[in-house]
Amino acid sequence: MNDTQLETIEQLRAFLAGTEAIEFSMESPLERYTWIQDTLIRLRYVSLSKGDKGVVRRYLQKVTGYSRQQLTRLIGQYKRTGKLGRRYQPRHRFATHYSAQDIVRLAQTDELHGTLSGPATKKIFEREYTLFGNPTYERLAGISVSHLYNLRKCTGYCRQRCHFTKTQATPVKIAERRKPDPGGQPGYLRLDTVHQGDLDGRKGVYHINAVDEVTQYEIVASVERISEAYLLPVLEMLLEAFPFVIQGFHADNGSEYINKRVAELLNKLLIEFTKSRSRHTNDNALVESKNGAVVRKHLGYAHIPQK
Repeated sequence: MNDTQLETIEQLRAFLAGTEAIEFSMESPLERYTWIQDTLIRLRYVSLSKGDKGVVRRYLQKVTGYSRQQLTRLIGQYKRTGKLGRRYQPRHRFATHYSAQDIVRLAQTDELHGTLSGPATKKIFEREYTLFGNPTYERLAGISVSHLYNLRKCTGYCRQRCHFTKTQATPVKIAERRKPDPGGQPGYLRLDTVHQGDLDGRKGVYHINAVDEVTQYEIVASVERISEAYLLPVLEMLLEAFPFVIQGFHADNGSEYINKRVAELLNKLLIEFTKSRSRHTNDNALVESKNGAVVRKHLGYAHIPQK
């Protein structure tokens, strides 16, 4: 910053008014701090009047680009210490016991042995050092099992080796996952939803197909949507329309049936609630066959508007 020609408050006012030319060459914050400190000393900021200090503040703000609050803090630091500079707070760091080579050795051991459990991997390190006398495993031989798992999560380990696991399914504790056993008695229903198709982005109606497993007694009801407000009244009507007492209610894993509202309804009526098992397509095969043989035969595949 070449501002040696600005030595008085009047020259600063003229500069702020845009009548004085000046060159800018500051890049780093350290240069700005040094320039601000030299300017405050050259203009004798501490001994200036309140109005002149305001001129100096506006000048510093225009040249440096700092906000008024930031300049207030910097000037306050200059008044207290007589100099400006960044204040660095030393960070507290824990001592590093295991080196990058130890982490690489851990990744190589997991690669060779297929990522064993923590205690098993620790025993390998202990045997390498105590039994086979390998000095490179001296530090790893005394590692704790919990910290071994911590090293497996660090960046150095992930760069050497990444271990992926399958997505774990979240269990839903609604309904029992099994095939119903009617024992030759009527009243065990199989339910499924059939969609009447879309047209130009508009949804069609939904058909609720309910079939008794023993007597093959079947009722099909249509609803505008399969949300709770539309589905629950229809389910109550279906359960009342069958000519025998309903004892079982079986559906696939669709969320229109596997939810708390339906579970509360069936629990109030003392009806057994079951759902299909994974990789067992025959659990709900009866109603699936009725979807094609009955629902599609009479209602077809053409779009039926929801209204």
